[in-house]
Amino acid sequence: MQPAALEDSIEIAASPDVVWALVADPRRMAEWSPQVVSVRLREGHDTIEVGTEFTNRNELGELAWTTHGTVVRLDPGRELAFRIAENWVVWSYTVEPAGEGTLLVERRETPEGISDVSAQWTDKYLGGQEAFTDVMRDGVHRTLEAIKAAAEG
Repeated sequence: MQPAALEDSIEIAASPDVVWALVADPRRMAEWSPQVVSVRLREGHDTIEVGTEFTNRNELGELAWTTHGTVVRLDPGRELAFRIAENWVVWSYTVEPAGEGTLLVERRETPEGISDVSAQWTDKYLGGQEAFTDVMRDGVHRTLEAIKAAAEG
């Protein structure tokens, strides 16, 4: 299955360095995302670089689940991207100068489609792909708003 890419962006009245410091470490995603409860680096991984592995704990209503991410792209000061093993989704955060501030882009891509297990789980427990994509779209927007508030605060 090949869901459409999901993307949103926000302009932030803070320097790219300030915004990058917030999004450069996946462990901080629990501070911004409405679904991510915790992120911890896997044993043997101490720094954020391509190949760093981490574990996410996610919650949505009464549902809770664990996923495993791997950093697949890192351009310091510009982009962090990680792939989730369970569903094959690639999430990325891109930081770009924009006037006096920064444009932050969050993107969900599915270059390999999504795993059959993930598709079945989404259909059975999360209301189907379309409904869950709407939830994810809202989550991306809320995440960007939270990062903006932190950067500007």
